[in-house]
Amino acid sequence: MDVESRRDLQLLETLEQEAHITQRTLATRLGIALGLTNLYLKRLIRKGYVKSVTVSPHRLMYSLTPKGVARKARLAYEFMKYSLDFYRDARQHLRRSLSQAVREQKQVAIYGTGDAAELVFLLVREMGLELVAVFGAESNGQFLGFPVRAIADHADVTYDVLVVAVLERPAGTAKLLARAGVPGEKVVMLRPDWPTGADRSATLANHRLS
Repeated sequence: MDVESRRDLQLLETLEQEAHITQRTLATRLGIALGLTNLYLKRLIRKGYVKSVTVSPHRLMYSLTPKGVARKARLAYEFMKYSLDFYRDARQHLRRSLSQAVREQKQVAIYGTGDAAELVFLLVREMGLELVAVFGAESNGQFLGFPVRAIADHADVTYDVLVVAVLERPAGTAKLLARAGVPGEKVVMLRPDWPTGADRSATLANHRLS
């Protein structure tokens, strides 16, 4: 599923649940700029998926058209299939990437706390590896019994492999890891299409210089 289709699904699902949502709130919810949110909404309206009604001078109400409901259902099915295929491929990729860690009984840390991190958590346990820490962008609560530590504090933990269990914004994640001083040779990406090996180290090094 491409980025545009995923964005359409997010917008359609949100508008169906919250007809009176403001564009500013919608932009915050989706993590995109306000101007971009406006463009996405106009495109959905132009395609006949959404209609808007002015309820006050500065307030709009959105609703899905029958065509929009059908589009959302189709995208939801595509996303479910994409997710199942992705997690199958990611599982196989991780098994290959962590095979050496299994042989050498290395200590593993996870970066991320979402659904993808749960997959990594289960696989690490399944493979008999020791999970020593869970990191996030900031220290924030707990994840499956582990305190979530800020990635900036990674040097305080002894680990051999850091599995990056996030699915979006690869450039932003690479920059965050680089600024925290995470060694590229310790990083294993959950996504098979993210840089690996020498390419990964070079990517992190480039972000340290940027």
